[in-house]
Amino acid sequence: MNRRITSIILLLILMGGLVKYAFVDFDAEKSDSTIAQKIIQKEEVPDNTLILWYTDSSLEEYIADVALAYKQETGMEVVAELVDGIDYLESINFASVNESSTKPAPDLYITTHDNLMKAYLAGLAVPIIDSEEKVCENNFPETALHAISCDGKYVAYPLYYETNFFLYNKTYMASIAQGRMEAENDKAEGEIAQAEADENKEALKEEAADTVETETDIQEEAVIEEEPYGDEEVVADPEVLERLATMIPSTIDDITTFANNYEAPDTVEAVFKWDVTDIFYNYFFVGNYLEVGGEDGDNNAIFNLYNQQAVEGLKVYQNMDKYFTMEDNDNYESILKQFIEGKLVFTIATTDAFAKIQEAQMDGTFKYEYGVAIIPDMSNVLRARGLSVTDAVAINGYSEKKEAANLFATRLCFDSADSLYLKSGKLACKRDVPYENTEINNVMTEYQKSMPLPKMIETSNFWLQLEIAFSKVYSGEDPEKVLRDLADTMGGQIEEITYSIPVQESIGAGVQTFFTK
Repeated sequence: MNRRITSIILLLILMGGLVKYAFVDFDAEKSDSTIAQKIIQKEEVPDNTLILWYTDSSLEEYIADVALAYKQETGMEVVAELVDGIDYLESINFASVNESSTKPAPDLYITTHDNLMKAYLAGLAVPIIDSEEKVCENNFPETALHAISCDGKYVAYPLYYETNFFLYNKTYMASIAQGRMEAENDKAEGEIAQAEADENKEALKEEAADTVETETDIQEEAVIEEEPYGDEEVVADPEVLERLATMIPSTIDDITTFANNYEAPDTVEAVFKWDVTDIFYNYFFVGNYLEVGGEDGDNNAIFNLYNQQAVEGLKVYQNMDKYFTMEDNDNYESILKQFIEGKLVFTIATTDAFAKIQEAQMDGTFKYEYGVAIIPDMSNVLRARGLSVTDAVAINGYSEKKEAANLFATRLCFDSADSLYLKSGKLACKRDVPYENTEINNVMTEYQKSMPLPKMIETSNFWLQLEIAFSKVYSGEDPEKVLRDLADTMGGQIEEITYSIPVQESIGAGVQTFFTK
C-alpha cells in the first residue's frame, strides 16, 4: 500500500507541478542496506560532521583522501557510508523523513544522474550552492551540465561518467601504418631509380627495370609483413603514429573496407565485434535521431522516436550481421576478453576496460598497446551518438548542513578531481584531467558528444522496450514497423515518413567474406 501511495504522489507531482517537495513514507523494510560496519546513530552525529552515502566501493580510497584534506582545511568531519544500491533513494528518503529510522540521513550522496529528477521532486536533491561558480562550461562539458539539470537548475555536482567508445589494437594498426609507409617509400625509390635509368644509356635500361621489379617485390612483402607486431618501437614512432591517426575508421564503411584488405596475423579471429544484446552498446545506431526529454532529459513533452534517420540507423544495424559474425554466447565480457587476447582489432567498450587491460598487461595476457577513438558513424551522412551516464553528488534537501555539504561536493568533483582515476579508476567529468595513458583522454571526446540517459520517470520502461526493439530488428523484423510500434507503445510522436531525402550510403558494398576465420 505504501508503495502505491508513493507512486500516486510522484505521479501527481509530475502531472500537476504544484508540489515541490514530497514527503514519502517508503516501506521501512526497503531501507535495509549493507552500510559499512559501523552504524552511526542519529544522536551520535556531531554538528561538525557530514554524512555521505555512496554505492560503489571503488570510491572508498578517493573519498577518504578528500575527506581528510577537507577536515584539515575546515575542521569538518566527513563520515562516508557504503550503502546498498537497491532502493537507494527510498533508503535516503526513509532516513530523512522518518523519526523511527535508526540510520542518520546523509547530508549528501552520490547517485547516477537519471535518479536526479525523482530525487528533486521528492526534495532529496536541491539546487546547488556554487558560490565560486565552478560548475560551468569552462570546467565541465555540456553533457555533464545537462545531466545534472532539472527544471533549468543544477541539482547536483558532476563527479564521473560512463560511456562507450571505439577501442582498437594500436599495435596491429601501427604495424599496418608502418607497412604502408615502407611500401610507399619503396615505390618512390623505384620511381626515382626508373627516372635515373631513363637518362642513362640504352644498356642500363634492363638493369633499371630489374631494380624496379625488385623494389615492387619489396613493396608487396611490406604489405603482408607481420614481424612488427609487438614491436614497441613501431608503436612509439611519431611518424607511424601520425599515419595511424589517418587510418582509424570513421564510418562503418571504413571498417568493412579495412577488413576486406587486411592481412591479419594468425591470432586475429575477427576484425570487429561488440555486444549486440545490450542497448548501451547498440544505442549509437539511433542515438543521434531519438528525441527523449530534450537536452536535459527532463521534459516529458519531448518524445520523438519515429523518424527517417532512426529507421535508417536500425537498417544499418540489421545489415551488420552480414559482415560481422557474432556467436550466440558473445557478450561484453567475452568480447573484451577476445580483444585482450589479440583476437579482435576493433570493439565497442566502456571505461571499465582500462583496468582490465592494465591487469592483463601486468600478467602478460595483453601483449599489445591499445587506442581509443570515437564511435564510427554509419555513413558520411548518418551520424552515430552513444549513451552516457553521469554519477553526481547531490545535496539532501533535508540536511541542515547544506553549505558545508556543497563545499565538500565541490572538493570531490572539482578541486581533487585530478586524482579520481588514480584512486578509483573512474573518469572525472572535470575537463583537462591528466592521465598517464593519453589514450584515456580521448574518451572525453566521446562523452562530450554522447546522449545523457534521460532522467524522466516516464522513461523507466523505455530502455527495456528499446532493447527489445533492437532484438527484433536483429532477428530480421522490419525496422520501420518495429520503431513505429515502439513509438506507439511509448506514446511518442508519429508522423508519416516520406523518404524524400536519402540519408544512408551503402554499407559494406563489395564486401565478401572476411570477418571470421
